[in-house]
Amino acid sequence: MKFLIINGPNINMLGIREPGVYGAQNFAQLLEFIGKSCEENGVEYECYQSNHEGDIVDKIQSAYGVFDGIVINPAAYTHTSVAILDALKAVAIPTVEVHISDISQREEFRQFSYVSMVAVKTICGMGFEGYRKAIKDLKEYLGEK
Repeated sequence: MKFLIINGPNINMLGIREPGVYGAQNFAQLLEFIGKSCEENGVEYECYQSNHEGDIVDKIQSAYGVFDGIVINPAAYTHTSVAILDALKAVAIPTVEVHISDISQREEFRQFSYVSMVAVKTICGMGFEGYRKAIKDLKEYLGEK
């Protein structure tokens, strides 16, 4: 089983950007955490981060026929990107959406997610642990199919 883990804009600034919202751990620590979580679950993985919407769309499209599942934190594109939604729909790869913060408790404009329209599950507000849960839940979902 092979997963593509996508992180959107500003996730590379973890530990610097709003630590009261996103925590003090940095992006390198997130990547290490994701790696350990995938290894614990016996999942091969590739991590990808971009601040550019089109690059994320291209990466999703290139996942077709290569990856069994996608875990995505679309970050700010959660609330704005029909393009990412359409790319996920086009490849039809089971996807779990994850957010470090609880978007339902944030500003009103952050409470809507285009990605949730296609995701098999959305996990919010668990910090880094949300990624571990997303990986585990996606593996279980694929095992049931």
